[in-house]
Amino acid sequence: MTSPDPRSLLYRQLDPARAQALTADALARCDDGELYMQFIASETFAFDDGRLKTADYSRDAGFGLRGVSGEMTGFAHANEISEEAIRRAGETLQLLDPAKGQPAAPPRANNRHLYTDASPLDALGFAEKVRLLETIDAAARARDPRVVQVTASLAGSWSVVEIVRADGFVGHDVRPLVRLNVSIVAEQNGRRETGSFGIGGRRLYDDLFEPATWNRAIDTALAQALTNLESVPAPAGEFTVLLGPGWPGVLLHEAVGHGLEGDFNRKGTSAFSGRIGERVGAPGVTVVDDGSISGRRGSLSIDDEGTPTQETVLIEDGILKGYMQDRLNARLMGVPATGNGRRENYAHAPMPRMTNTFMKAGKDDPAELLSRVKNGIFAKSFGGGQVDIVSGKFVFSCTEAYRVENGRLGAPIKGATLIGDGPSVLTRVTGIGNDMELDEGVGICGKGGQSVPAGVGQPSLLVEGLTVGGTA
Repeated sequence: MTSPDPRSLLYRQLDPARAQALTADALARCDDGELYMQFIASETFAFDDGRLKTADYSRDAGFGLRGVSGEMTGFAHANEISEEAIRRAGETLQLLDPAKGQPAAPPRANNRHLYTDASPLDALGFAEKVRLLETIDAAARARDPRVVQVTASLAGSWSVVEIVRADGFVGHDVRPLVRLNVSIVAEQNGRRETGSFGIGGRRLYDDLFEPATWNRAIDTALAQALTNLESVPAPAGEFTVLLGPGWPGVLLHEAVGHGLEGDFNRKGTSAFSGRIGERVGAPGVTVVDDGSISGRRGSLSIDDEGTPTQETVLIEDGILKGYMQDRLNARLMGVPATGNGRRENYAHAPMPRMTNTFMKAGKDDPAELLSRVKNGIFAKSFGGGQVDIVSGKFVFSCTEAYRVENGRLGAPIKGATLIGDGPSVLTRVTGIGNDMELDEGVGICGKGGQSVPAGVGQPSLLVEGLTVGGTA
């Protein structure tokens, strides 16, 4: 049986040719801009304390119409895709009253479809999804008598987008996204600690329902909870820190990644502004953003302005090479767009955002890196963090960390925070592991009131002289 064209979800009240004509009319007096149409369906199931707590569904369709003149941007959106709604949005844009300029050249259309047209929401029934969470709950409680609470959740979304420009460019993408989370609370001698694990990406639910996948989620979450039951207060001071591979790349994302987004650098508000060609990291430090990796949480065939995603080298061998750009900031800075124009949904204007941002592998053996640490910290997993874009200063909390003495792992520690600043932390890297990993697919990035899925990654990293905030 032939699957229906996903674009039909966008064109129930509107003909594609008419959408093109309306866009050309609405943007006739603008230098640049686009019509961004989106259909999105999502579901979330949460299982807590042995029963289903929530089962939420939503289906939505709408568009955002943006016109750009110089540095001025007009934006209007509607919760329906219709000829009348687009016409009204076009009238709103005319308030800009820009003089018509030369439109930016459109990128080559790219509808490579990294993903399937099938929706994960329709692939399995409600009962099967609830049954999976019931199974996880029962299996986690049977693992260890110290387990006192289990929370499991399953989430999926499926979106179809189309970008239309006045110059004739049309691009579309189909975007599934799934995620499984397991959180476990363990209690021993009156003390309770938590461990968690999540996995997902731009694919269907298939592998999340495999016993090997959800059992690994249980085992990892439980191991973290039991480890934290044995933890002692974290020390405070300046230490050598060994960062684990994979998810600890969220530190790189916050401390360095946001500072390399084009808008902050065009405005001169980033700690990395005006530093192209300068050394910002130790030799061997290479950081890239790549939205074209198949199946990753932050990946897209085309960004939300229609630019094909790609690998963008940000830092190469410690030297700052470039920034992540959307079309507007790229044009104003006189550089190519990099496929990083992203928006939370049709109700938001695009801005430069990360996709999958990670450091490439080095040549060091992770075990050898550990042996170099005489008095320090091994940070295996992180929770939340904050960064100040202007100064680059950051604070991160560790969810699983250990003391290291004379090259050996010691006791797990609780309450450790890492404090530093992005422009200097990469210059303090003294070892880069050969074990680069991407995260498991759970990252959510916030900027300007918008949240988008993102990926992170890194190899094991040895960093000298990081400040550790502790409670000991």
